[in-house]
Amino acid sequence: MPRINAVVECPVYDSFRVQQVAGMFDVPLAERAKVSFSVDVPELNDTWQVGVIVGPSGSGKTTIAREMFGNRACQCPRWPSDRAVVDCFGDRSIREITRLLTAVGFSSPPSWIKPYDILSGGERFRCDLARALAMGSSEVAKKDEPDGLAHLVVFDEFTSVVDRDVARFGSAALAKGIRRGTIACRFVAVTCHYDVLRWLEPDWVLDMAGQTFTRRRLRRPEISLGVYRCHRSSWRLFAHHHYLSSKLNPVAQCFVALWNDRPVAFCATLAIIGRKHHRRISRIVTLPDYQGVGIGTRMAESVAELHSEEGHRVNVTASHPALIAHCHRSPKWRTVRVQKYGSLRRNGRTFRNYHGSLGRAVVSFEYIAA
Repeated sequence: MPRINAVVECPVYDSFRVQQVAGMFDVPLAERAKVSFSVDVPELNDTWQVGVIVGPSGSGKTTIAREMFGNRACQCPRWPSDRAVVDCFGDRSIREITRLLTAVGFSSPPSWIKPYDILSGGERFRCDLARALAMGSSEVAKKDEPDGLAHLVVFDEFTSVVDRDVARFGSAALAKGIRRGTIACRFVAVTCHYDVLRWLEPDWVLDMAGQTFTRRRLRRPEISLGVYRCHRSSWRLFAHHHYLSSKLNPVAQCFVALWNDRPVAFCATLAIIGRKHHRRISRIVTLPDYQGVGIGTRMAESVAELHSEEGHRVNVTASHPALIAHCHRSPKWRTVRVQKYGSLRRNGRTFRNYHGSLGRAVVSFEYIAA
Protein backbone atom coordinates (compact mmCIF):
# COMPACT_ATOMS: atom_id res chain seq x y z
CA MET A 1 0.00 0.00 0.00
CA PRO A 2 1.50 3.38 -0.98
CA ARG A 3 2.08 6.09 1.59
CA ILE A 4 2.04 9.84 1.13
CA ASN A 5 4.18 12.18 3.18
CA ALA A 6 3.21 15.80 2.65
CA VAL A 7 4.38 19.06 4.18
CA VAL A 8 2.40 22.28 3.88
CA GLU A 9 4.21 25.47 4.77
CA CYS A 10 3.81 29.19 4.39
CA PRO A 11 5.87 32.24 5.38
CA VAL A 12 5.17 34.06 8.64
CA TYR A 13 5.23 37.84 8.08
CA ASP A 14 6.43 39.70 11.09
CA SER A 15 4.41 42.68 12.27
CA PHE A 16 3.37 44.43 15.46
CA ARG A 17 0.04 42.57 15.58
CA VAL A 18 1.71 39.23 14.81
CA GLN A 19 4.01 39.84 17.78
CA GLN A 20 1.00 40.75 19.93
CA VAL A 21 -0.83 37.50 19.06
CA ALA A 22 2.33 35.49 19.70
CA GLY A 23 2.70 37.10 23.10
CA MET A 24 -0.96 36.86 24.12
CA PHE A 25 -1.41 33.19 23.14
CA ASP A 26 2.14 31.88 23.47
CA VAL A 27 2.38 31.08 19.75
CA PRO A 28 5.96 30.21 18.73
CA LEU A 29 7.21 32.29 15.82
CA ALA A 30 9.41 31.00 13.02
CA GLU A 31 10.23 32.13 9.53
CA ARG A 32 7.76 29.58 8.11
CA ALA A 33 4.72 27.74 9.51
CA LYS A 34 4.70 24.00 8.72
CA VAL A 35 2.20 21.15 8.99
CA SER A 36 3.10 17.55 8.10
CA PHE A 37 0.84 14.68 7.02
CA SER A 38 1.71 11.01 6.58
CA VAL A 39 -1.05 8.62 5.46
CA ASP A 40 -1.60 5.32 3.69
CA VAL A 41 -3.59 5.67 0.46
CA PRO A 42 -5.18 3.23 -2.02
CA GLU A 43 -3.55 2.10 -5.24
CA LEU A 44 -5.06 4.03 -8.14
CA ASN A 45 -5.06 0.92 -10.32
CA ASP A 46 -6.82 -1.25 -7.72
CA THR A 47 -10.44 -2.27 -8.22
CA TRP A 48 -12.64 0.27 -6.48
CA GLN A 49 -15.47 2.61 -7.45
CA VAL A 50 -16.10 5.05 -4.59
CA GLY A 51 -13.66 6.51 -2.08
CA VAL A 52 -13.89 9.15 0.64
CA ILE A 53 -11.35 11.50 2.20
CA VAL A 54 -12.99 12.84 5.36
CA GLY A 55 -11.93 14.95 8.30
CA PRO A 56 -12.47 18.26 10.07
CA SER A 57 -11.50 21.59 8.55
CA GLY A 58 -7.73 22.06 8.45
CA SER A 59 -6.96 18.35 8.75
CA GLY A 60 -5.28 18.18 5.32
CA LYS A 61 -8.02 16.63 3.17
CA THR A 62 -7.47 18.85 0.13
CA THR A 63 -3.68 18.63 0.47
CA ILE A 64 -3.73 14.83 0.40
CA ALA A 65 -6.28 14.80 -2.42
CA ARG A 66 -3.96 16.94 -4.53
CA GLU A 67 -0.99 14.71 -3.69
CA MET A 68 -3.00 11.65 -4.74
CA PHE A 69 -4.84 12.96 -7.76
CA GLY A 70 -3.03 16.10 -8.89
CA ASN A 71 -5.43 18.69 -10.24
CA ARG A 72 -8.34 16.27 -10.62
CA ALA A 73 -10.31 17.98 -7.84
CA CYS A 74 -13.42 19.19 -9.60
CA GLN A 75 -13.64 22.81 -10.66
CA CYS A 76 -16.90 23.08 -12.60
CA PRO A 77 -17.15 25.91 -15.12
CA ARG A 78 -19.50 28.71 -14.18
CA TRP A 79 -23.13 28.08 -15.06
CA PRO A 80 -24.56 30.62 -17.54
CA SER A 81 -27.55 32.59 -16.25
CA ASP A 82 -29.32 32.72 -19.62
CA ARG A 83 -29.42 29.00 -20.48
CA ALA A 84 -31.36 26.00 -19.21
CA VAL A 85 -29.53 23.39 -17.15
CA VAL A 86 -29.87 20.80 -19.95
CA ASP A 87 -28.05 23.15 -22.36
CA CYS A 88 -24.87 23.16 -20.25
CA PHE A 89 -23.52 19.66 -20.91
CA GLY A 90 -21.61 20.25 -24.12
CA ASP A 91 -22.40 18.03 -27.08
CA ARG A 92 -23.92 15.16 -25.09
CA SER A 93 -27.28 13.89 -26.33
CA ILE A 94 -30.46 14.71 -24.40
CA ARG A 95 -30.77 11.02 -23.54
CA GLU A 96 -27.31 11.04 -21.92
CA ILE A 97 -28.01 14.30 -20.09
CA THR A 98 -31.35 13.22 -18.64
CA ARG A 99 -29.92 9.84 -17.64
CA LEU A 100 -27.06 11.56 -15.81
CA LEU A 101 -29.34 14.05 -14.05
CA THR A 102 -31.66 11.24 -13.01
CA ALA A 103 -28.74 9.14 -11.78
CA VAL A 104 -27.70 11.82 -9.25
CA GLY A 105 -31.27 12.15 -8.00
CA PHE A 106 -32.29 15.23 -9.97
CA SER A 107 -35.40 13.76 -11.60
CA SER A 108 -37.58 16.85 -12.10
CA PRO A 109 -38.02 17.75 -15.79
CA PRO A 110 -39.69 21.10 -14.92
CA SER A 111 -36.43 22.11 -13.24
CA TRP A 112 -34.22 20.78 -16.05
CA ILE A 113 -35.42 23.58 -18.32
CA LYS A 114 -34.69 26.35 -15.79
CA PRO A 115 -31.41 28.28 -15.40
CA TYR A 116 -29.09 27.04 -12.68
CA ASP A 117 -29.22 30.33 -10.75
CA ILE A 118 -32.89 30.01 -9.78
CA LEU A 119 -32.75 26.41 -8.56
CA SER A 120 -32.76 25.46 -4.89
CA GLY A 121 -29.52 24.72 -3.06
CA GLY A 122 -30.17 20.98 -3.21
CA GLU A 123 -30.91 21.09 -6.94
CA ARG A 124 -27.77 23.12 -7.61
CA PHE A 125 -25.68 20.59 -5.70
CA ARG A 126 -27.01 17.77 -7.86
CA CYS A 127 -26.46 19.79 -11.03
CA ASP A 128 -22.85 20.46 -10.02
CA LEU A 129 -22.44 16.78 -9.32
CA ALA A 130 -23.93 15.75 -12.68
CA ARG A 131 -21.74 18.21 -14.57
CA ALA A 132 -18.59 17.05 -12.77
CA LEU A 133 -19.44 13.43 -13.54
CA ALA A 134 -20.11 14.32 -17.19
CA MET A 135 -16.66 15.91 -17.43
CA GLY A 136 -14.95 13.01 -15.65
CA SER A 137 -16.61 10.29 -17.72
CA SER A 138 -15.99 11.86 -21.11
CA GLU A 139 -13.82 10.14 -23.71
CA VAL A 140 -11.50 13.15 -23.66
CA ALA A 141 -10.87 12.60 -19.95
CA LYS A 142 -10.11 8.95 -20.59
CA LYS A 143 -7.73 9.69 -23.47
CA ASP A 144 -5.73 12.45 -21.79
CA GLU A 145 -5.20 10.87 -18.36
CA PRO A 146 -2.72 8.17 -17.29
CA ASP A 147 -3.90 4.78 -16.03
CA GLY A 148 -5.64 5.03 -12.68
CA LEU A 149 -6.77 8.63 -13.24
CA ALA A 150 -8.89 8.10 -16.35
CA HIS A 151 -12.61 8.47 -15.69
CA LEU A 152 -11.98 9.61 -12.11
CA VAL A 153 -13.87 12.48 -10.48
CA VAL A 154 -12.62 14.10 -7.25
CA PHE A 155 -15.24 16.36 -5.67
CA ASP A 156 -13.92 18.71 -2.97
CA GLU A 157 -16.23 20.18 -0.30
CA PHE A 158 -18.73 17.41 -1.04
CA THR A 159 -22.19 18.23 0.47
CA SER A 160 -20.77 21.21 2.38
CA VAL A 161 -23.45 23.68 1.34
CA VAL A 162 -26.63 21.59 1.41
CA ASP A 163 -29.21 20.38 3.91
CA ARG A 164 -28.18 17.09 5.50
CA ASP A 165 -31.16 15.18 4.09
CA VAL A 166 -30.17 16.36 0.61
CA ALA A 167 -26.60 15.31 1.38
CA ARG A 168 -27.60 11.80 2.44
CA PHE A 169 -30.05 11.07 -0.34
CA GLY A 170 -27.82 12.71 -2.95
CA SER A 171 -24.95 10.50 -1.78
CA ALA A 172 -27.10 7.38 -2.01
CA ALA A 173 -28.30 8.30 -5.52
CA LEU A 174 -24.72 8.89 -6.66
CA ALA A 175 -23.47 5.58 -5.25
CA LYS A 176 -26.39 3.73 -6.82
CA GLY A 177 -25.67 5.24 -10.25
CA ILE A 178 -21.97 4.36 -10.10
CA ARG A 179 -22.53 0.80 -8.86
CA ARG A 180 -25.07 0.14 -11.62
CA GLY A 181 -22.82 1.57 -14.30
CA THR A 182 -25.21 4.41 -15.18
CA ILE A 183 -22.40 6.79 -14.24
CA ALA A 184 -19.28 5.60 -16.03
CA CYS A 185 -16.54 6.79 -13.70
CA ARG A 186 -14.93 6.36 -10.28
CA PHE A 187 -15.65 8.95 -7.61
CA VAL A 188 -13.77 10.37 -4.63
CA ALA A 189 -15.62 12.61 -2.17
CA VAL A 190 -13.55 15.05 -0.12
CA THR A 191 -15.71 16.16 2.78
CA CYS A 192 -15.83 17.25 6.40
CA HIS A 193 -19.18 15.50 6.94
CA TYR A 194 -19.11 12.01 8.43
CA ASP A 195 -22.87 11.54 8.06
CA VAL A 196 -22.62 10.77 4.32
CA LEU A 197 -20.18 7.85 4.67
CA ARG A 198 -22.71 5.03 4.93
CA TRP A 199 -24.94 6.62 2.30
CA LEU A 200 -22.06 6.73 -0.19
CA GLU A 201 -21.12 3.11 0.58
CA PRO A 202 -17.42 3.77 -0.14
CA ASP A 203 -14.89 1.05 -0.90
CA TRP A 204 -12.28 2.92 1.14
CA VAL A 205 -12.17 5.79 3.66
CA LEU A 206 -9.18 7.98 4.49
CA ASP A 207 -9.96 9.72 7.80
CA MET A 208 -7.64 12.68 8.23
CA ALA A 209 -8.73 13.24 11.84
CA GLY A 210 -6.54 10.30 12.87
CA GLN A 211 -4.73 9.92 9.53
CA THR A 212 -6.09 6.37 9.20
CA PHE A 213 -6.93 4.42 6.05
CA THR A 214 -9.68 1.78 6.04
CA ARG A 215 -10.65 -0.40 3.12
CA ARG A 216 -14.13 -1.86 3.43
CA ARG A 217 -17.52 -1.47 1.80
CA LEU A 218 -19.87 0.37 4.14
CA ARG A 219 -23.59 -0.34 3.85
CA ARG A 220 -26.30 2.25 3.37
CA PRO A 221 -28.83 2.70 6.17
CA GLU A 222 -32.24 1.20 5.51
CA ILE A 223 -34.90 3.62 4.27
CA SER A 224 -38.22 2.74 5.93
CA LEU A 225 -41.34 4.35 4.50
CA GLY A 226 -44.91 4.44 5.73
CA VAL A 227 -47.54 4.64 2.96
CA TYR A 228 -50.97 6.00 3.93
CA ARG A 229 -54.20 7.05 2.26
CA CYS A 230 -54.56 10.81 2.40
CA HIS A 231 -56.83 13.68 1.47
CA ARG A 232 -56.31 15.19 -1.98
CA SER A 233 -55.23 18.45 -0.30
CA SER A 234 -51.83 16.81 0.31
CA TRP A 235 -51.22 17.18 -3.43
CA ARG A 236 -50.43 20.88 -2.93
CA LEU A 237 -47.00 19.99 -1.53
CA PHE A 238 -46.14 17.94 -4.63
CA ALA A 239 -48.11 19.57 -7.47
CA HIS A 240 -45.46 21.85 -8.98
CA HIS A 241 -42.88 19.02 -9.01
CA HIS A 242 -44.91 16.84 -11.39
CA TYR A 243 -43.43 16.79 -14.86
CA LEU A 244 -46.74 16.91 -16.75
CA SER A 245 -49.43 18.81 -14.90
CA SER A 246 -50.18 20.26 -11.48
CA LYS A 247 -53.85 19.27 -11.79
CA LEU A 248 -55.34 16.35 -9.88
CA ASN A 249 -58.58 14.59 -10.81
CA PRO A 250 -61.20 15.21 -8.08
CA VAL A 251 -62.10 11.49 -7.87
CA ALA A 252 -58.50 10.27 -7.54
CA GLN A 253 -57.57 8.06 -4.60
CA CYS A 254 -54.53 9.60 -2.94
CA PHE A 255 -51.61 8.20 -0.95
CA VAL A 256 -48.62 9.77 0.75
CA ALA A 257 -45.29 8.23 1.82
CA LEU A 258 -43.66 9.37 5.06
CA TRP A 259 -40.00 9.07 6.01
CA ASN A 260 -39.20 10.00 9.61
CA ASP A 261 -42.72 11.49 9.76
CA ARG A 262 -41.99 13.77 6.79
CA PRO A 263 -44.01 13.56 3.56
CA VAL A 264 -41.58 12.61 0.77
CA ALA A 265 -43.71 11.10 -2.03
CA PHE A 266 -47.27 11.14 -3.37
CA CYS A 267 -49.26 8.72 -5.52
CA ALA A 268 -52.77 8.96 -6.96
CA THR A 269 -54.84 6.39 -8.87
CA LEU A 270 -57.94 6.52 -11.05
CA ALA A 271 -60.38 3.95 -12.36
CA ILE A 272 -59.65 3.09 -16.00
CA ILE A 273 -62.59 4.19 -18.12
CA GLY A 274 -64.54 1.25 -19.49
CA ARG A 275 -62.68 -1.40 -17.48
CA LYS A 276 -64.20 -2.84 -14.32
CA HIS A 277 -61.86 -3.40 -11.35
CA HIS A 278 -58.96 -1.87 -13.23
CA ARG A 279 -57.08 1.20 -12.01
CA ARG A 280 -54.16 3.25 -13.24
CA ILE A 281 -51.53 5.32 -11.45
CA SER A 282 -52.17 8.88 -12.60
CA ARG A 283 -49.66 10.75 -10.44
CA ILE A 284 -46.41 9.67 -8.81
CA VAL A 285 -44.11 12.38 -7.40
CA THR A 286 -41.10 12.30 -5.08
CA LEU A 287 -39.92 15.59 -3.61
CA PRO A 288 -36.58 16.70 -5.13
CA ASP A 289 -34.60 16.34 -1.90
CA TYR A 290 -35.45 12.62 -1.73
CA GLN A 291 -35.08 11.57 -5.35
CA GLY A 292 -32.64 9.07 -6.75
CA VAL A 293 -32.92 6.13 -4.33
CA GLY A 294 -36.11 4.48 -5.61
CA ILE A 295 -38.70 5.93 -3.22
CA GLY A 296 -41.19 6.75 -6.00
CA THR A 297 -41.06 3.32 -7.60
CA ARG A 298 -41.33 1.52 -4.26
CA MET A 299 -44.35 3.66 -3.37
CA ALA A 300 -45.99 2.89 -6.73
CA GLU A 301 -45.54 -0.81 -6.05
CA SER A 302 -46.95 -0.48 -2.53
CA VAL A 303 -50.06 1.28 -3.83
CA ALA A 304 -50.42 -1.24 -6.67
CA GLU A 305 -50.16 -4.11 -4.17
CA LEU A 306 -52.84 -2.50 -2.00
CA HIS A 307 -55.24 -2.21 -4.95
CA SER A 308 -54.38 -5.75 -6.01
CA GLU A 309 -55.43 -7.03 -2.57
CA GLU A 310 -58.74 -5.20 -3.11
CA GLY A 311 -59.28 -7.16 -6.35
CA HIS A 312 -58.08 -4.55 -8.86
CA ARG A 313 -55.61 -4.75 -11.71
CA VAL A 314 -53.22 -1.79 -11.82
CA ASN A 315 -51.47 -0.10 -14.73
CA VAL A 316 -49.02 2.74 -15.04
CA THR A 317 -48.18 4.63 -18.23
CA ALA A 318 -44.88 6.49 -18.12
CA SER A 319 -42.66 8.69 -20.21
CA HIS A 320 -40.11 9.41 -17.47
CA PRO A 321 -36.93 7.41 -18.24
CA ALA A 322 -36.30 6.44 -14.60
CA LEU A 323 -39.74 4.91 -14.12
CA ILE A 324 -39.61 3.12 -17.47
CA ALA A 325 -36.15 1.68 -16.69
CA HIS A 326 -37.28 0.44 -13.29
CA CYS A 327 -40.42 -1.25 -14.61
CA HIS A 328 -38.43 -2.93 -17.39
CA ARG A 329 -36.00 -4.36 -14.81
CA SER A 330 -38.51 -5.29 -12.14
CA PRO A 331 -40.29 -8.69 -12.13
CA LYS A 332 -43.28 -6.91 -10.57
CA TRP A 333 -44.24 -5.20 -13.83
CA ARG A 334 -44.89 -6.48 -17.34
CA THR A 335 -44.90 -4.34 -20.47
CA VAL A 336 -48.32 -4.16 -22.13
CA ARG A 337 -47.89 -1.37 -24.68
CA VAL A 338 -45.21 0.83 -26.23
CA GLN A 339 -46.43 3.97 -28.00
CA LYS A 340 -43.75 6.07 -29.65
CA TYR A 341 -46.14 8.92 -30.35
CA GLY A 342 -48.53 8.59 -27.42
CA SER A 343 -52.29 8.30 -27.56
CA LEU A 344 -55.33 10.54 -27.19
CA ARG A 345 -58.06 7.91 -27.12
CA ARG A 346 -59.19 5.01 -24.97
CA ASN A 347 -60.22 1.82 -26.76
CA GLY A 348 -60.85 3.72 -29.98
CA ARG A 349 -63.17 6.24 -28.28
CA THR A 350 -62.60 9.82 -27.19
CA PHE A 351 -63.91 10.87 -23.77
CA ARG A 352 -64.69 14.35 -22.57
CA ASN A 353 -61.95 15.83 -20.31
CA TYR A 354 -59.68 12.85 -20.98
CA HIS A 355 -56.06 13.94 -21.41
CA GLY A 356 -53.98 11.43 -23.30
CA SER A 357 -50.29 11.23 -24.12
CA LEU A 358 -50.41 12.43 -27.72
CA GLY A 359 -46.95 13.55 -28.85
CA ARG A 360 -45.06 11.83 -26.03
CA ALA A 361 -43.36 8.45 -26.26
CA VAL A 362 -44.86 6.34 -23.49
CA VAL A 363 -44.70 2.79 -22.20
CA SER A 364 -47.56 1.10 -20.32
CA PHE A 365 -46.97 -1.56 -17.66
CA GLU A 366 -49.28 -3.76 -15.59
CA TYR A 367 -48.50 -4.74 -12.02
CA ILE A 368 -48.06 -8.44 -11.43
CA ALA A 369 -49.61 -9.40 -8.10
CA ALA A 370 -47.48 -11.55 -5.81
